[in-house]
Amino acid sequence: MREFAVPPVEKRTEAGGLADLVFTNAVEAPTHVSFRRRSGAGWVDVTAEQFRDEVVAAAKGLVAAGVGAGDRVAILAATRYEWTLLDFAIWAAGAVTVPIYVTSSAEQIQWIMSDSGAVAIIAETDEHLARIEQVRPALPALKSVWRIDDVDKIVEGGAEVDTAEIEARRTAVKGGDVATIIYTSGTTGQPKGCVLTHDNFFAECGYGTTTLAPLFRGLGGTEEPSTLLFLPVAHVFGRMVQIGCVYSRATMGHGPDVKKVMDDLATFRPTFILSVPYVLEKVYNGARQKAHAAGKGKIFDAAAATAIAYSEADGKPGLGLRLKHALFDKLVYAKLRAAMGGRTKYAISGGAALGLRLTHFFRGVGLTVLEGYGLTETTAASTVNSLDAFKPGTVGRPIPGTAVRIAEDGEIQIKGEVVFQGYWNNAEATKAAIDADGWFATGDLGELDADGFLKITGRKKEILVTSGGKNVAPAVIEDRIASHPLVAQAMVVGDGQKYIAALITLDPEYFAYWKTTAGKPAEATIASLVDDPDLLAEVQKAVDEGNSAVSTAESVRRFRVLATEFTPETGHLTPSLKLKRRVIMKDFQAEVDSLFS
Repeated sequence: MREFAVPPVEKRTEAGGLADLVFTNAVEAPTHVSFRRRSGAGWVDVTAEQFRDEVVAAAKGLVAAGVGAGDRVAILAATRYEWTLLDFAIWAAGAVTVPIYVTSSAEQIQWIMSDSGAVAIIAETDEHLARIEQVRPALPALKSVWRIDDVDKIVEGGAEVDTAEIEARRTAVKGGDVATIIYTSGTTGQPKGCVLTHDNFFAECGYGTTTLAPLFRGLGGTEEPSTLLFLPVAHVFGRMVQIGCVYSRATMGHGPDVKKVMDDLATFRPTFILSVPYVLEKVYNGARQKAHAAGKGKIFDAAAATAIAYSEADGKPGLGLRLKHALFDKLVYAKLRAAMGGRTKYAISGGAALGLRLTHFFRGVGLTVLEGYGLTETTAASTVNSLDAFKPGTVGRPIPGTAVRIAEDGEIQIKGEVVFQGYWNNAEATKAAIDADGWFATGDLGELDADGFLKITGRKKEILVTSGGKNVAPAVIEDRIASHPLVAQAMVVGDGQKYIAALITLDPEYFAYWKTTAGKPAEATIASLVDDPDLLAEVQKAVDEGNSAVSTAESVRRFRVLATEFTPETGHLTPSLKLKRRVIMKDFQAEVDSLFS
């Protein structure tokens, strides 16, 4: 059993909660631009002092509505400024935030609201409000329902509440109190509520931003650190970014639509971003597609190969490579950086593996992607690559105050101040997840090298066992297949079968480009071409690339192209874009059966 621990570099002496950050910032740096809030096509500054005043006003409204200390308040909305404002207002009122994903069904909303005992909910759209009303009779604890666009109404309701009441509520909060209950994505069964305390986030964002201090606190240059948050704030990763920015006084903006992220990056111009591989793959594929459509495909492909080679040289490229890199920097790389705002030099990526090829590509272009690993139960990142400890192909070393070990069966286990307190109302699940010594069993498989860098090799519960007894971890080959620009997702199947096969979905945007280069009719759809020999030949290239990463027994022998893409809206992906294997297997059972007929 291999184990690696990094001791904490600092100890927090304050005893209060996360809302204290807002008040400290307002006193120590009142004119600091904490946020840039969307206003039409542009952005408006919100200073630390302004934000504090808005938080207090909203907290008064919550108190006036009967929200008590320790009560749970749900937020059902996309990533936006008001989400962050209300989150800190809930904490200032001494209450607990329960995030709900915007894609949640009425049944899922009912489960989360009833299990958490939420007394209030703030929703975004008419559709969200309709889902709440549909299940409201089953929620006796629910007292208040607000629309997030009507924050002014919440504020108006608290006009008579004394500011001293908010001060008393806020200062009564202790670090060990519950800050939020985040329900897991629910890839199997009902979601479980992960109980995270204020101290959990202080350990994550305090120690985590110590590891990533150059990003959150600036690189020593003239530019103030800033980031655009386009991940769901309902997810622990996005929440960590939000709190980390307030903790470190980095300016933050909100981008609610990931499909428009490139437009938002161009106007917001962040110095660093936090992303998932899906977005970075879209950036690469979009740039490549645009270059090929403009007849500059050979130049782009040569530039990509040069960027990868330059990164792989790890600071020691030869003269010829340096000259090629300098040329392509003017022709290609500078334009790609400009499309992302022109100032973004670093990205933190989590949620899934980006893959070595794209890691080296972006690094060679001038955007260093630092991959990390964590779960809701570990308050987001438990390991991460940093600027002074970077190893491509891994998810980095443990953050300070955290220990990681690999169990005898290969499972990753984590211990430290970022590990959650347990599952809400579920002592049995808590006992199964955290042993008597405080080690949390992640369910993921991995390897630790001698320097403490962690590599993810698969998911324990997703291991397929062929009829020949071969154990197959799907993650490696799925990630490699999905790295092809035409492929949106790949899901490996074959449990109990003689061989491994795969369901594959296509990226609609790249498909539109591919069919023009392949001479297919403009009106052709994915559904009309799922059996087209040219399309299957192109997908076969992706499968061959995936097979090159595994043994023959683990390789994909057959595949099926589906006419639809997996999305959170179809119910086939979690909001954090992980495959819901059980749902996919149920909905596409006939297609799976055909692969083994």
